[in-house]
Amino acid sequence: MIKNLALAVTLMACTVPGIVAAQSPIDGTWKVDLKSFSFSQKPDVLVLKDGVFECSTCNPKIKVKADGTDQPYPDNPYADTLAVTVVSDHEVSRVNKKAGKVVGTSQTIISPDGKTMTTNFSDSSNTNGGPPVTGTGKATRVADGPPGSHLLSGSWQSSEVSGLSDSALVWSYKTDGDTLTMTSRTGQTYTAKLDGTEAPMRGDPGVTSVSVKLIGMDTLEETDKRNDKVVGVFRFTVTSDGKTAKSVFEDKMTDQKMEFDAIRQ
Repeated sequence: MIKNLALAVTLMACTVPGIVAAQSPIDGTWKVDLKSFSFSQKPDVLVLKDGVFECSTCNPKIKVKADGTDQPYPDNPYADTLAVTVVSDHEVSRVNKKAGKVVGTSQTIISPDGKTMTTNFSDSSNTNGGPPVTGTGKATRVADGPPGSHLLSGSWQSSEVSGLSDSALVWSYKTDGDTLTMTSRTGQTYTAKLDGTEAPMRGDPGVTSVSVKLIGMDTLEETDKRNDKVVGVFRFTVTSDGKTAKSVFEDKMTDQKMEFDAIRQ
């Protein structure tokens, strides 16, 4: 369930078969270091007013009744309905469903001073029958909402994520000649040529194909597509000691960028 990242150098696609004959520094199992996470500087913009919840920065954008009933959530590959409930002046809950089955829940609480937003979530929309991914996200207010709106309204800058399930943090790479196989603990996998040729992504309803390239010997660039549209670019560069990989994910649908370190396991 965690997915998106990028940067740039000289491509060596024509020499890939020779490069990966020996074990690639990319090979192995990797885990996101949450303490290193750097969030996009683009804030999320939410408005809850007059019984309607809107998220103009979400993709797809959201505008639904906030009355606790299931509302259509079109163009979202992970859920088809969203129910928003106003619990109190400081709390809002959300439930995502797909084909009538709950695939995500969240409880968002605004601090008494209105400056901090804490969201506890559970998400099984991309776990392929495994246990849901759970965790807590925090954000800081950077702008108020419109007059008369719920405290949830405003612009929020993500600042922290904690307690995230290991299944969302760990994945593996394995090169074999001129191909790369990726597997994750939430059930996503692909096997692709290291020359940028598109290959199917399996186990992710939001990504239909990927293409991967080696840049030099220690940098991997992955481009994710959904029905021929680029939705994300991930760049993964292994440091000289081979223990850490500097990672950048660019979400092309929301124009947000996240950076983090991945630690070899």
